[in-house]
Amino acid sequence: MERISDWLHEKNPGLDAPIDADEDLIEARLIDSMDFLEFIDLLEDMSGSTIDLQEVTIDDFRTLNRVRARFLDATGPAAAPAAAG
Repeated sequence: MERISDWLHEKNPGLDAPIDADEDLIEARLIDSMDFLEFIDLLEDMSGSTIDLQEVTIDDFRTLNRVRARFLDATGPAAAPAAAG
């Protein structure tokens, strides 16, 4: 998660504090629509998997904990559709 945190700090230079794992990244405007596709590219690079935008919702990207659970844990993208059904 350090790589994601570093990316978020790079995109938000005024952000000095650590990002809480449950902070809403979208509501806090740490990720905006201009950076969203770059954020997906970062997650794909980190996970080694393609993210199908038809299979995810905006809530999957809201917090660092949700990002970790959905895309980076062993139960990430491949297992998530089965868990949702």
